[in-house]
Amino acid sequence: MSRSNAASSRVAASKGVSFSKSPVLAVRLPTWRSRVVLFVLFAAFAALAVRALWLQGLSTQFLQRQGEIRYARTIELPATRGKIMDRNGQVLASSVPVKAIWAIPDDVLQAPPEKLRALAGLLDMSEAELRKKLDSDRNFVYLKRQVEQDVADQIAKLKIDGIDTRKEYKRFYPQGEVMTHVVGFTNVEDVGQESMELAHQKTLVGQPGTRRVIKDRLGHIVEDIGAKHEPHDGKDLVLSVDSKIQYIAFTQLKAAVEKFAAKAGAAVVLDVHTGEVLALANYPSYDPNDRRKLTGAQLRNRVMTDSFEPGSTLKSITVALALDKGVVTPYTHIDTGNGRLTIKDRTISDTKPHHVITVQQVMEMSSNIGTSKIALSMPPQDMWEMFTKVGFGQQPKWGFPGAVAGRVRPYKNWRPIEQATMSYGNGISVSLIQLARSYLMFARDGDTIPLTFQKSHELPQGQQIIKPQTARQMREMLEMVVTGKDGTAKQAQIPGYRVGGKTGTAYKVENGRYPIPRKYIGSFVGIVPLSAPRFVIAVMIDEPTQGGRFGGQVAAPTFAKVAENALRAMNVPPDSTVTEIVAPTNNDGEAM
Repeated sequence: MSRSNAASSRVAASKGVSFSKSPVLAVRLPTWRSRVVLFVLFAAFAALAVRALWLQGLSTQFLQRQGEIRYARTIELPATRGKIMDRNGQVLASSVPVKAIWAIPDDVLQAPPEKLRALAGLLDMSEAELRKKLDSDRNFVYLKRQVEQDVADQIAKLKIDGIDTRKEYKRFYPQGEVMTHVVGFTNVEDVGQESMELAHQKTLVGQPGTRRVIKDRLGHIVEDIGAKHEPHDGKDLVLSVDSKIQYIAFTQLKAAVEKFAAKAGAAVVLDVHTGEVLALANYPSYDPNDRRKLTGAQLRNRVMTDSFEPGSTLKSITVALALDKGVVTPYTHIDTGNGRLTIKDRTISDTKPHHVITVQQVMEMSSNIGTSKIALSMPPQDMWEMFTKVGFGQQPKWGFPGAVAGRVRPYKNWRPIEQATMSYGNGISVSLIQLARSYLMFARDGDTIPLTFQKSHELPQGQQIIKPQTARQMREMLEMVVTGKDGTAKQAQIPGYRVGGKTGTAYKVENGRYPIPRKYIGSFVGIVPLSAPRFVIAVMIDEPTQGGRFGGQVAAPTFAKVAENALRAMNVPPDSTVTEIVAPTNNDGEAM
């Protein structure tokens, strides 16, 4: 304090003036302004107090939620996908526990270079690839999915901060390429992609559970919190397929494709009594456990998804219709002339002149002209109705993804030449499994039943298509195709068993072009044993290039090997005393 101020204070005091009323301390501002400031400060503190009371006492959810976001996590507990088994309980697909390796990039990149190199080696990638994955602005990245447990254990031993694992499952297929077109496969997310894995995704996948935990900054679980909901595993699926018959069909089909240097092949085995699909084989195939080099040709399920002109195998359907309508009998004579029949500007031909032959011989010799004349004696509508009754041109309802409907044009648009060619399988398209199913009516005394890919415990209700007598007559004629002197399927004979069936050969259709020179599909559909039918087996060989091109040369012998082994595997007793196979005396061909 300056001397002048001190002196003034002493003077004021000496004059009886109080200290608070000193002129030096006199307030020059209005009193109400200070009171406003004081009130504002009080109101602000009161608001903060009310807010604190609201957040910490009355409404705690927001702060708790914000806190949990920083430390609490909900972990999904994966459910085990249901097993897929064959009809005898043999496992075809199962799930094995594996690990997903994930990382917090910023933490992992601080690891020593030698540890990163070791990590890259265990993940089966280069160090550059690993660093590229870690070069991310995200705080969570997957380094690799479905890592085997022993590899995950070695990664854990590296003790790299920011590396953690997540439990998941990997699908394993014990029978590999043999069963893959029946079972299918799943992707890395355990979602079905093909065949039964796709068709039954909802029941196989189950319901995953959840677990609430507290994690530290490095992603390590510190404590369990909240409720834990246990996962519900998926349901097992039991298929109709028999592993023994499937293996037989696949190995014999593979051998045939290689023997005849064919592009591909397909085979299907049906149970006559239940409609169960006992085998479904395609070649080329692939191993679902290792799909790194999977191609479109390997993936194609030709039995279900490929349609083709069935050729002469359709003659059985045409002749059966004519027999059932009373248009002909097995012994009605048909004049096939000198092997050529002209309808307007188009000519139909046989492999050689047959002249006058019976309906039974039309089937045995596979005469296009004989079949055409039989067909032209019936209304087109009758043929169209027969084709649709056996399922041609109809979308299959067998629960198998990708199954095609084939193609049957409306009968009102048929010209006579088209009706004639369709009678022997040209101008109409079917899948191999549709063709096999159509022959069930011959094996089952005239009725047909739905097909199923799941094991059946009850006999299905049949739909009558033709009279039982017609079916018996057809079985006799189909047997002559195999055993007759002029039969086109002599190589389908099986020692000790009676066999009936029909060969087919057709030109291929590609990109709308027809026919494609030197490109054929040879097929055969057969019934065994004929005295008490048990199996219908259909075989298709696509583009054979050596050893023959006709169905009787490439598909019939493949059928015989599949059927013979399947009959013995299922202990079906022989129904014939014939143990000597009649050697083929012709080219086993048929008119196209």
